[in-house]
Amino acid sequence: VKDLISLADLTTDELMHLLDVAHDLKQKQKAGTPHRILDGKTLALIFEKPSLRTRVTFQTGMFQLGGHTVLIDTQLGARESVPDVARNLDRWVDGIMARTFLHQHVLELADYATVRVINALTDELHPCQILADAQALREHKGADFSSLKLVFVGDANNVYNSWLNFAT
Repeated sequence: VKDLISLADLTTDELMHLLDVAHDLKQKQKAGTPHRILDGKTLALIFEKPSLRTRVTFQTGMFQLGGHTVLIDTQLGARESVPDVARNLDRWVDGIMARTFLHQHVLELADYATVRVINALTDELHPCQILADAQALREHKGADFSSLKLVFVGDANNVYNSWLNFAT
C-alpha cells in the first residue's frame, strides 16, 4: 500500500504487520537498541488543525527512526492549490503527513504526490489514532482481536469511522 489514508485500504494481514512492526520498534526503543530505518529521510508535517500529541509523536517518531521533519502550518488550497503543494513537496521530501479539515485534501495530496501520504486526521477519518489504540489493546489484551468486543460511545465522527474500517 502506497499511502495510509484509510484503514479500509489495508488487508487484515497488512494491519497486523503494521502493528507487529510498531511493537518490535517500541521494544527496541525501550531496550536502547538503535533502529534508524529512516536515516536521511524527511517527512513533511502539514497542520491545518493545531495539535500537541500528533505533532510531538510524529516528530519524535521520525527522530527515533533517524529521519527529520519539516513543519508546515497552512490552510491547504488558500495560497496554493493542493495539487501544487503535493507536487512541490514531492520534490523535496520523502513523505507527507497531513492533519486537515477536509478529507478531500488528503486524497488530493495522495493523487498528486508520488511520495507516501499519511492521513493524521480529517473530518472523515483518523486512522493513526486507531492504529495507536489497537497497539495499546494488543499490549494489554493480547494479539487476537477476534475475541475482543469493543464499544464506541460518542458521536459518529472520524474516530468512529476509522474503528469501523479497522473492524471490517
